Amino acid sequence: MGTPGTELERLVDIMRRLRAPDGCPWDREQTLGTLRPYLLEEAFEVLDEMDRVTEGGPWHPLCEELGDLLFQIVFHAQLAAERGEFTMADVSRAISDKLTRRHPHVFGEQRVDGSEQVLANWAKLKAEERKKKTGSEGSVLDGVPSAAPALLRAERLTEKASRIGFDWPDLAGVRGKLAEELVELDEAIASGDRAAIEHELGDVLFSLANLARFVKTPAEDALRLASLRFTRRFQHIEAALRAEGVPFGGATLEHMERHWQAAKAQEKSLPPPTT
Repeated sequence: MGTPGTELERLVDIMRRLRAPDGCPWDREQTLGTLRPYLLEEAFEVLDEMDRVTEGGPWHPLCEELGDLLFQIVFHAQLAAERGEFTMADVSRAISDKLTRRHPHVFGEQRVDGSEQVLANWAKLKAEERKKKTGSEGSVLDGVPSAAPALLRAERLTEKASRIGFDWPDLAGVRGKLAEELVELDEAIASGDRAAIEHELGDVLFSLANLARFVKTPAEDALRLASLRFTRRFQHIEAALRAEGVPFGGATLEHMERHWQAAKAQEKSLPPPTT
C-alpha cells in the first residue's frame, strides 16, 4: 500500500494522461463549466454515504465516493495547470499553509481556551489575510457561498456573525425569537398577502437554522435525514398497497396512514444509528 503522497501523485499522472492529445476524448472535452454538475453530484454522493455510515452502514463505499470527489479536484487542478495558472501541488501547499497559519495554537505559541476562542481567532486571522490581499478587512460574512443551499447558508451566516459577538446569549433567546416569528407568520397567513407570507416564512426558516446551530444539529442535515425518512416510509406505503392489490391512487388517507404508522414502528425496532 502506497503513501498518501505517492497515491496522489499517481492520480495526478493518470489525470494528465487522460487529458493528453492521445488521451480520453471525453476528458479532453471538459471545461470548468461542464464539470460543475459532476462536482456537485459527487459531493452529494459523499453526503449520502456519510448518512449510511451514521446509520450503521459500511465505510468502504464512503472511501470510494471520497475518491470520486478527489478526482474532481484533481481534474480542476489539471485544467489550471494546462493554462499555467496553478497545479495540484499548489492546491495542496495553499491549504497546508492556510491551516498552519490559522492554527497558531497548534503550530505556534498561542494558547486557546476551548473551540469558541478558536473560531474567534480564525475570524480575526481571515480578516487579517483579506486586508493583506485587498487592503480591506471585508465582511466577516465573506466566504459563505451565495449558491449554497439556503438552510446551510443561513446557518453559516449566523455562525460567522457570532464569531465577533453578534449572537443570542442563550438558547432561550433563540427559541423565543422563533416563537415570535411564528406568530408573525400566522398573521401574514391570515392576511392572505403572498409577499408578507413569503417574508415571514423566510424569517421562520432563518430562525430555525439559527436554532439548529445553537443545538449543534445542522438544519441542512436534519432536513435531509427527515426527507430520507419520509421517502423510506412513503415507499413502504406504496409497497404495502401493491401487495394488497390496491389500485394506484385508490387508497384512502386512513388506509395509507395505517401503513405510515407501521413504517414508523418498524424504524423504531431497528438499532439506533451511530454518532
